[in-house]
Amino acid sequence: MPARVRAVVQRVTRAKVRVEGEVTGAIGRGLVVLLGVTHEDTPATAERFAEKLAGLRVFEDADGKMNVGIREAGGDYLCISQFTLYGDVRKGRRPSFTEAAPPAIAEPLYELVCVRLAALAGVRCERGVFGAEMAVELVNDGPVTLILDSRDLEAPRRP
Repeated sequence: MPARVRAVVQRVTRAKVRVEGEVTGAIGRGLVVLLGVTHEDTPATAERFAEKLAGLRVFEDADGKMNVGIREAGGDYLCISQFTLYGDVRKGRRPSFTEAAPPAIAEPLYELVCVRLAALAGVRCERGVFGAEMAVELVNDGPVTLILDSRDLEAPRRP
């Protein structure tokens, strides 16, 4: 099965991204989404992935269980394009990025995920700058870190 959209999602108390010293996106409580796209991805893949992200319940309820979505938790998203999620180090010591989509494919899908996340969850989706050198600062809350892959959206759930 081909690789698909991937993300590392971190629950944070605050986060920001800078490009050339300027803050391009900042949030308080919420989720930082490091997002990678590969060649086979389509707008439909990006849409399903955004739906999955928007529906995550990773904030604690009154009983201390992860059962609350981002909107109910009063959070926002900070989404950063991250082609290095497709770095392959199986051969040698230098990563190969041949599985990462070129910018002409990746950027529109990254933008689609960002737009849909905000619309579906009803919260802000701050962003980095696609293709730029970025400095990302965050305070992981929990820590809670999840790895999502759109291949998992198509796999049957275990009983």
